[in-house]
Amino acid sequence: MYLGFSGEIVAYYHQYRRGYPPAVLDSIAAAFALTGSDVAIDLGCGTGQLTVPLADRVRAVLGVDPSPDMLDQARRAHAEVANASWLLGADTDIPRLTALLGGSSVAALTVGQALHWMNHEDLFRDARSLLRPGGGIAIVTNGTPMWLQPTAWSGALREVMEEWLQTRLSYACGTDQESQQRYGQALTQAGYQVAAQQVEYTATLSIEEIAGNVFSASSPEQLPSPGTRRVLASRIRRALLPHEPCRETVRVAILTGCMVL
Repeated sequence: MYLGFSGEIVAYYHQYRRGYPPAVLDSIAAAFALTGSDVAIDLGCGTGQLTVPLADRVRAVLGVDPSPDMLDQARRAHAEVANASWLLGADTDIPRLTALLGGSSVAALTVGQALHWMNHEDLFRDARSLLRPGGGIAIVTNGTPMWLQPTAWSGALREVMEEWLQTRLSYACGTDQESQQRYGQALTQAGYQVAAQQVEYTATLSIEEIAGNVFSASSPEQLPSPGTRRVLASRIRRALLPHEPCRETVRVAILTGCMVL
């Protein structure tokens, strides 16, 4: 798994990454018949955007991430969530988690907007020993990146970012249809019963939120210094002002692979 989210990026990630509407959690809970006796794991948890609402649906949830800075932020921000624990680890640690927690002990393994950093075929195979009958894996992709959307403001943002980075931005981070089909096929091949759902909502974004989201997606090498960051934020503002209000339609794709009873 990618290990690059650290330092100042973590604060941007925590503040500006999209959360998950309740309908997404309803879909996951229904797919695996979650109860207050269940245990769940949120893999690639970041600062807890999916982990924390998942905690309301189960007895205990474990947020797993390879970034110590992400986990430190999650612990501090969500100290009041008594049934959430945070563990340094990655997708390659699933066999160790199975040894620790026991086979067939976990009801849901969620991956929110992070599967593109993982070896999904190995993950799907390894998770089978960990998951209880009727439980499964939920792959949640939380909308298209802000700079790849079919809107005028997104196009203006993309122009600024491509000029800044001197590269074409096209990678959809696993949100594209081709990636979704590939994940679904891999789940089927690993022996899961696969279903797909979508939750859609519309949001109005401030230019500050858009710039913050851009910075949250930066690698440590890409994140500009504070002074240069202000220059880039100013360029984003000038480009987007003619397009206010900036609205996006977020399509949250929920791909579930259920262990057959």
